[in-house]
Amino acid sequence: MRRDTRKHKEENSNKNILYIGGSILGIGIIVFAITFVVYGNKMENQADIGTGKITALVQEASGNTLVTSTQMGKTVEESKNEITQESTNTNNNTNTVNTENTKKEKNTTTKQSKNTVETNTNKIKETETKQTNTNTVSEENIVKETQEVVTFVKPVEGEIVKNYAKDNLLYSETLQEWTTHLGLDIKADKTTVVKASASGKIKSIKNDPRYGLSIIIEHQDGYETLYANLLSTEFVQVGEEVKQGQSIGTVGNTATFEIADDAHLHFEISKNGENLDPNGFIK
Repeated sequence: MRRDTRKHKEENSNKNILYIGGSILGIGIIVFAITFVVYGNKMENQADIGTGKITALVQEASGNTLVTSTQMGKTVEESKNEITQESTNTNNNTNTVNTENTKKEKNTTTKQSKNTVETNTNKIKETETKQTNTNTVSEENIVKETQEVVTFVKPVEGEIVKNYAKDNLLYSETLQEWTTHLGLDIKADKTTVVKASASGKIKSIKNDPRYGLSIIIEHQDGYETLYANLLSTEFVQVGEEVKQGQSIGTVGNTATFEIADDAHLHFEISKNGENLDPNGFIK
């Protein structure tokens, strides 16, 4: 019986402890909940106040920024954009300058290359021209050295009865008038031997209507000699090479334009078809 009573008391005591503990715990929870709500409201109000302040500050800063942008004519973004644009323009200008410099360098290099090529080409041409001229001069010198200087001697001994007259007139007994005379008339008896005035080749032998029986000899450097008013030409033939002083014919009186004159040799010297004064050549 006592044991049951004690047991019952212990059970009641435990229940009371549990009720008290539960009550304290409930009160604590309620207090915590109230505190949390109150603190939350307070924090929300403070957050609203802070947000309002921040909003006001942001608006004020924006206003100041706008005022500053209006006063200075640009915003930070505009400055960034202008800086970016300036940087782009600078880069573009730099690229343009570099491109122009590159083009100028290329043009300069091209011009220098062209000038170098032209200079080398001109030097080559000058060298070739000098070599050609040197070769030409050498060939001319060789030809001149191998060729003998043409000298003339009197084809027949005798008196000169009619002189050379190209620029003035001489009286002709046969024609009875004043005429030019393109050679020398050397007086000699008929059948007097006529000799080659210089070495050469017999070009022609013919009986000319004016000059009578005639011989023409070709010489070096375009010279020719004419022997006219001959009696005979039996010593030579056309194409024959003759030496200076070699007999070629005999003196006669066959020239119709000088038929009234005494027997003589009509002698002429020409170069490249132009008559020359024999007095300046014969020795």
